[in-house]
Amino acid sequence: MGEDGGMRVIALADTHAPRRWKSCPPLVAGYLRQADLILHAGDVCTASVLDELAEYAPVRAVLGNNDAPDVAAWGAPASLEIELDGLRVAMVHDSGQATGRISRLRRGFPAADLVVFGHSHIPLDQSGDSLRIFNPGSPTDRRRQSSGTIGVLTVRDGHLAEARIIAVS
Repeated sequence: MGEDGGMRVIALADTHAPRRWKSCPPLVAGYLRQADLILHAGDVCTASVLDELAEYAPVRAVLGNNDAPDVAAWGAPASLEIELDGLRVAMVHDSGQATGRISRLRRGFPAADLVVFGHSHIPLDQSGDSLRIFNPGSPTDRRRQSSGTIGVLTVRDGHLAEARIIAVS
């Protein structure tokens, strides 16, 4: 927990190692050093990245469509639901098409307050239907985005106190 009683969570997705992530980029590492928890929303591609991330803070990850079998063996399920200081968080790699996304994720995770996902490499922070959905983008494979990105979440007293998309490249 942070000094203010908030939990600092770093959200990552689509690191695509080793093609895009040879080792943790220095700007990303700076944020990871402040993390209480790291969430990885899939397409790690190799479990060694999860081991590298775990040197900074505890890691929870889900499987992406490009993940090798060692990522599942590491312990990443297809989806997960956890509670962070009273905030109900779900995570999945692919949230499907943009049309109907919030209602589809609400049906898929009826108890969630927040769903973290990846796959598109497009950062997104959106709310609706009593649900917040958050895609941190990719720190290493920005595709059509102007920069690589991560998410920084602060959870306090059962609420998402802050969610930011941070450019790291």
